[in-house]
Amino acid sequence: MNILFIMYDQLRFDYLSCAGHPHLDTPNFDRVAKQGVRFTNAYVQSPVCGASRMSFYTGRYVSSHGAAWNGFPLRVGEHTLGDHLRKHGMACWLIGKTHMRVDEEGFERLGLSREGVIGARQAECGFDTWVRDDGLWAEGPDGFYDTNRSPYNEYLKSKGYKDPNPWANNANAGIDEEGHIASGWFFNNADKPANIHEEDSETPWLTQQALAFLKQAKGNWCAHVSYIKPHWPYIVPAPYHDMYGKEHVAPAVRHDIERETPHPVYDAYMSNKIAAAFQQDEVRDKVIPAYMGLVKQCDDQLGVLLDHLEQTGAMNDTMIVLTSDHGDYLGDHWLGEKDLFHEPSVKVPMIIYDPRAQADATRGTTCNALVESIDVAATFVEAAGGDHPDHILEGRSLQPWLFGDTPPWRDYVISEYDYSASPQANRLGLAPKDCRLFMIFDGRYKMMHAEGGFRPMLFDLQSDPDEFHDLGKGETHKEVISRLYDQLADWGRRCAQRVTRSDNDIMDMRGNSLRKGILPFLVDGEEVPEELTQKYRGKAKQNFT
Repeated sequence: MNILFIMYDQLRFDYLSCAGHPHLDTPNFDRVAKQGVRFTNAYVQSPVCGASRMSFYTGRYVSSHGAAWNGFPLRVGEHTLGDHLRKHGMACWLIGKTHMRVDEEGFERLGLSREGVIGARQAECGFDTWVRDDGLWAEGPDGFYDTNRSPYNEYLKSKGYKDPNPWANNANAGIDEEGHIASGWFFNNADKPANIHEEDSETPWLTQQALAFLKQAKGNWCAHVSYIKPHWPYIVPAPYHDMYGKEHVAPAVRHDIERETPHPVYDAYMSNKIAAAFQQDEVRDKVIPAYMGLVKQCDDQLGVLLDHLEQTGAMNDTMIVLTSDHGDYLGDHWLGEKDLFHEPSVKVPMIIYDPRAQADATRGTTCNALVESIDVAATFVEAAGGDHPDHILEGRSLQPWLFGDTPPWRDYVISEYDYSASPQANRLGLAPKDCRLFMIFDGRYKMMHAEGGFRPMLFDLQSDPDEFHDLGKGETHKEVISRLYDQLADWGRRCAQRVTRSDNDIMDMRGNSLRKGILPFLVDGEEVPEELTQKYRGKAKQNFT
């Protein structure tokens, strides 16, 4: 079996028709959901691109792999999907974005070169690279945000786009009434069509890269097709730019009570420039239709891939996974972007189609189990025919749920966020070690713990599904908070760094030293079987006493 692992950047869990969106029709996401299982409670291990993706790719919590924010390198030697899958004869390829940053110091310390296979894989998050494009080719007074070569920009130039940076000024910009660039960086331009032929825009381009890979692929493979959209800049080419209007924009899910004596960290985020923009209805009325258009384009391009798999018969032996690295507030809770732990930010779509006959009983169903993004890696290892190395992979395989079983399962999910490099850290005057947030959610109560001496935030999603009323402000839920802190402490005591020996390895080691002559603390040797002491008995060969 092969694996097509598709990730969309910043796709909300509820912006799919199969998840109940009232206006957005996504027949191809729905098509996969009708053939597989849609997990309705899937949570990322961090609501920011880099840290979340490193958890997907390592199968480990953020505090285990250490790449806690965008631009934080994944240390050399960390086990990744590619390492696990290649052990079982499955290649692991990247087509698109990873947000990986190389551990340059580790490379230098170990004398690694990116030219060799080992170094190349370490530099690309464990993947072999078909094409990598992280999709933010921004340029300012100090140069480019990403100094790597942009394959997408090179493609656009080969197609006749003459701008020095067509990603910025064609794919992510429109044209104003006077013929000037109308940059997608400015929300006022979100309702304009991007100045690009639709077939040349980012999402179709990556789809064509994926098709090229699929047409030549041999053997068993996992292909990570990682789209940059619907991530900002929020601008989309015709005809998607005006498929939706402000009449399709749902009222923001927010309440004035959220702004009454808010948690200091929450208050800092509500006061930043992103939130200030999305608190304006005129911004939401332009941005959200563009976001919906980007999602619609993603759905259409998913249809291109599905059609290819069906036409070639590959649907019969290809697992398909659809997910996202985090969501997007879009003005909910007085916020924009992601970063905190409300549902629009930390909860993601997760749809898995398994072609094997064992999964027939669950086709077209939903599963409400508490799922973490790190479960994907464990699922893939089992799909490749391997045993779950649970001393390394901290997630749990979803295969039992796909096969209709009800396995023993977790009681809570965890997410982490390190905001030490953000303006909010400066606003709060915190040292980096105190800029860490932890979420624990048990299916009803969601608590956020903030380092730095702050009180927790607490929401009861049973009585308050919109997460308006922060119960951490009062004294009424001390027992719930205490229980969640106990569970968070239990999670914190997990055995996360003993990755070179499994439990089975350790069990097999017990007593081995005795059989190799290490016999300390014996009085006369009678305490152990005679065979263990035979090398130390008998006539001495010489006497030097």
